[in-house]
Amino acid sequence: MDAKARNCLLQHREALEKDIKTSYIMDHMISDGFLTISEEEKVRNEPTQQQRAAMLIKMILKKDNDSYISFYNALLHEGYKDLAALLHDGIPVVSSSSGKDSVSGITSYVRTVLCEGGVPQRPVVFVTRKKLVNAIQQKLSKLKGEPGWVTIHGMAGCGKSVLAAEAVRDHSLLEDCFPGGVHWVSVGKQDKSGLLMKLQNLCTRLDQDESFSQRLPLNIEEAKDRLRILMLRKHPRSLLILDDVWDSWVLKAFDNQCQILLTTRDKSVTDSVMGPKYVVPVESSLGKEKGLEILSLFVNMKKADLPEQAHSIIKECKGSPLVVSLIGALLRDFPNRWEYYLKQLQNKQFKRIRKSSSYDYEALDEAMSISVEMLREDIKYYYTDLSILQKDVKVPTKVLCILWDMETEEVEDILQEFVNKSLLFCDRNGKSFRYYLHDLQVDFLTEKNCSQLQDLHKKIITQFQRYHQPHTLSPDQEDCMYWYNFLAYHMASAKMHKELCALMFSLDWIKAKTELVGPAHLIHEFVEYRHILDEKDCAVCENFQEFLSLNGHLLGRQPFPNIVQLGLCEPETSEVYQQAKLQAKQEVDNGMLYLEWINKKNITNLSRLVVRPHTDAVYHACFSEDGQRIASCGADKTLQVFKAETGEKLLEIKAHEDEVLCCAFSTDDRFIATCSVDKKVKIWNAVTGELVHTYDEHSEQVNCCHFTNSSHHLLLATGSSDCFLKLWDLNQKECRNTMFGHTNSVNHCRFSPDDKLLASCSADGTLKLWDVTSANERKSFNVKQFFLNSEDPQEDMEVIVKCCSWFADGARIMVAAKNKIFLWNIDSCSKVADCRGHLSWVHGVKFSPDGSSFLTSSDDQTIRLWETKKVCKNSAIMLKQEVDVVFQENEVMVLAVDHIRRLQLINGKTGQIDYLTEAQVSCCCLSPHLQYIAFGDENGTIEILELVNNRIFQSRIRHKKTVWHIQFTADEKTLISSSDDSAIQVWNWQLEEYVFLQAHQETVKDFRLLKNSRLLSWSFDGTVKVWNIITGKIEKDFVCHQGTVLSCDISHDATKFSSTSADKTAKIWNVSNGELLHLCAPLSEEGAATHGGWVTDLCFSPDGKMLISAGGYIKWWNVVTGESSQTFYTNGTNLKKIHVSPDFKTYVTVDNLGILYILQTLE
Repeated sequence: MDAKARNCLLQHREALEKDIKTSYIMDHMISDGFLTISEEEKVRNEPTQQQRAAMLIKMILKKDNDSYISFYNALLHEGYKDLAALLHDGIPVVSSSSGKDSVSGITSYVRTVLCEGGVPQRPVVFVTRKKLVNAIQQKLSKLKGEPGWVTIHGMAGCGKSVLAAEAVRDHSLLEDCFPGGVHWVSVGKQDKSGLLMKLQNLCTRLDQDESFSQRLPLNIEEAKDRLRILMLRKHPRSLLILDDVWDSWVLKAFDNQCQILLTTRDKSVTDSVMGPKYVVPVESSLGKEKGLEILSLFVNMKKADLPEQAHSIIKECKGSPLVVSLIGALLRDFPNRWEYYLKQLQNKQFKRIRKSSSYDYEALDEAMSISVEMLREDIKYYYTDLSILQKDVKVPTKVLCILWDMETEEVEDILQEFVNKSLLFCDRNGKSFRYYLHDLQVDFLTEKNCSQLQDLHKKIITQFQRYHQPHTLSPDQEDCMYWYNFLAYHMASAKMHKELCALMFSLDWIKAKTELVGPAHLIHEFVEYRHILDEKDCAVCENFQEFLSLNGHLLGRQPFPNIVQLGLCEPETSEVYQQAKLQAKQEVDNGMLYLEWINKKNITNLSRLVVRPHTDAVYHACFSEDGQRIASCGADKTLQVFKAETGEKLLEIKAHEDEVLCCAFSTDDRFIATCSVDKKVKIWNAVTGELVHTYDEHSEQVNCCHFTNSSHHLLLATGSSDCFLKLWDLNQKECRNTMFGHTNSVNHCRFSPDDKLLASCSADGTLKLWDVTSANERKSFNVKQFFLNSEDPQEDMEVIVKCCSWFADGARIMVAAKNKIFLWNIDSCSKVADCRGHLSWVHGVKFSPDGSSFLTSSDDQTIRLWETKKVCKNSAIMLKQEVDVVFQENEVMVLAVDHIRRLQLINGKTGQIDYLTEAQVSCCCLSPHLQYIAFGDENGTIEILELVNNRIFQSRIRHKKTVWHIQFTADEKTLISSSDDSAIQVWNWQLEEYVFLQAHQETVKDFRLLKNSRLLSWSFDGTVKVWNIITGKIEKDFVCHQGTVLSCDISHDATKFSSTSADKTAKIWNVSNGELLHLCAPLSEEGAATHGGWVTDLCFSPDGKMLISAGGYIKWWNVVTGESSQTFYTNGTNLKKIHVSPDFKTYVTVDNLGILYILQTLE
């Protein structure tokens, strides 16, 4: 061994001896050929774990460089990445030709790449299938570093996964084609929630140093985008292996310019994705010779020496590698039972509830039954307990320790017996081993033990309750993730409905689970177990589901928000609010700060009807022309028709072979068109459900369809992922016109009311208008700009416009993106309204024929019916952020400017609004006794309105530029104002006297009146100044920040003042000497500011112990410690000002959406 490698091993010997478990490390080294069986026995004879580790290291020190590399790779594969990192610098340089291990011919480079990428090891007994492996490698090399798909397909249990892993055990293939590495993902049969978890885990693996984001992606679209960036920037030219893919929709999440190798039983799964595609079929059976080779390896005999029964056993096993392995494992333990096992296979007949055309389940039944029967009696019932495991789920040892009430070593001994007999599989990629069953074995167990399943699930819940409280699970416990993901599943399967409801309707559980894995999985569980949760109270279920979904963007951020405070923002009738209020009151007694949003009742739910006709995501819904019926379609491949008034079902049609993406009624209501991922367009009789036409000219999935509004000459338009729109005449068999111009998938199309134009939305971020007669492009709008905001990285943002719908007058159009719906005026490109209420992505929007209502359909499995007037009315009045507030005893009076520049006087407690005057107001203020209001405009003019008689007084001397801030003194005789002209004007409007405060070098950002005729001002020049407003002289001058000072305040005892800046920090200073006391808003690890943006306003509490700040949201700070006491998240962001009552218990602000917040401290 090289001196460098030897010294590295000696240097870290103590750490290695303390930490490693030798058993599985030695398995790897024996497999590599660098440790003998006798050496293993010598290590095992040592009495303690530490002594066994010491003996193993002593042996390695006497060996060569390859042994060092084998030991290093074993550490990596077993999850000791921290220890492997210690040895990394000592790895000896071994050339690729001499670096092959003596057994498998694999170089250390390959072994390291595969270990780091999570590629499974070769099975205990491995038979080469060179022809197939070479075919896969040839297809992979054809990708040539470009995005594309290589598919290995064949029946269940035919060895696809082993072949995929074997194909990448090639030094030159990895070095030439995939230098960025290989990343293995076990996919399996998944729903959307399960897929999100797989994507979250993959993103975490690819971004272990968290250089891109500390927060997990919260939905599949976000995860897809994160994966794209990670693969492009951090792991370029790497290979992604997706093992056991069942559904085509799953691949869409990975369709982002990656090189992908996948295994599947269905070779058509790649039909829905873009790019070059190559297929390698795997024969359904091994063939006699390969089967005999596996048996010979298991029993350690030459193939020619096998008894004649071996040939019959291979025949009975139907050539399945899985079944042959099960029998081979039995024969290894009992080599004299060839005849016995053959008779068992021949004689046992098992009936299955479910048959598969692609797999002979009887052969597996027979082999599994024999293997289970041959288990020792004392461990046989433990295998029955595994019936409760889900497919494709790897279970930590600790979970089974709890289930069986045993120590880790005892459990591992039992599980190793199952592994040795091919009845169970072990994933050794971590310090704690994880165990899983092949999905066919899960089928066998659940069917065989179906009568016991409920009791078995009840058993695991009972055992869990002995060891854990749900909300006290700690992330550092190895079984923690399992319980968070599957506790509800076990409760539902055990029919423990009371316990399930208590769990799901618990704020503590929601906090604990969302803090670890985000809200998506919980939302899925609310949908999955809806029928159970509704038994207790369907309204409560809705409350929690809506709470999770509408706060999803917050529940994935770090630091994790206070979930009790979020709950207090829910409607007062909500169960979430009631639980939050109860917890908050208890915590307030212990000194915790909580806020009540007292005017939230003004925000109402606008949807009129919610129905759930589908069993999966609803992609589209539309009205019949008479408005009496609604048609819908979705991921469950069906077309549904139901009554618009009641939701009563009229038709249910199995419409396509894949997900149905859109449906449309013809103008005369005689036909319904559907289009699908299967690339087909179909026309149905709307009354009988009979199929009338099928069109199949699109080359990719068809995303949208729409009929013309006139029935004189009925046309159908369709849009596809092939970037084309097509026009169809129902009297012709072929397409009439093709329209091209989009550069990405066409998501939606709609004829204008007069049928002269066709509007189309695309994933390229544009809305295009086409001339129907000529098929030429008439107009193109870049819709992306309406959805970008200052916080989004524009270069990485992909804005997909999902759908559109014309208003009857042709002047307005409805557009959906993410979980929001927007109503736009086409001519002015201005937003008329927006609404939210869906819990997930909105796929479709559609006006009713008369425009009085509209439909929206979503991933949350709901269709919502909205009243247009209510939505528009609700959105019509938007407050600007220029407001002033007067606090009088129990009254809160708010003076605000709305979006059309009208002045409103709002009673904060009752919600009553008085409209005062219409003027082009840029800022406004109330006098302390509510006798006057003052307002400034863009011309620099200042006016005062006397509320009693509507008399107006106007300033004789105007500012030179727009007036931005204005305030009365306590006696109401003087008005102070600031403008873009950098001067502050002090106007005694009753005596017509003026004082000008001029010293700032740039625009005055704002000012605050202090006691004793003093005024605090701050500016873009980075300074803070204290003035005497009578003399106009500066008394103190502070240089606080490099850039713009956004806000300031002085504590009531005048000993401290605070400042905030465009550098996203808040500072607290000593007034007397200018010393910096605290930095309250340092940048977090993610690089995003603690306030979610610029800190724009500050205010001290009367006792000087508390500070409130506004920015992206509102935060309360402990002045002594500089730590945050509470955070209130507004619906919008970019708060400009926070108004605080004298007792520091009431707070008022307006966000950038125009929503008014009146908050009160909970007592």
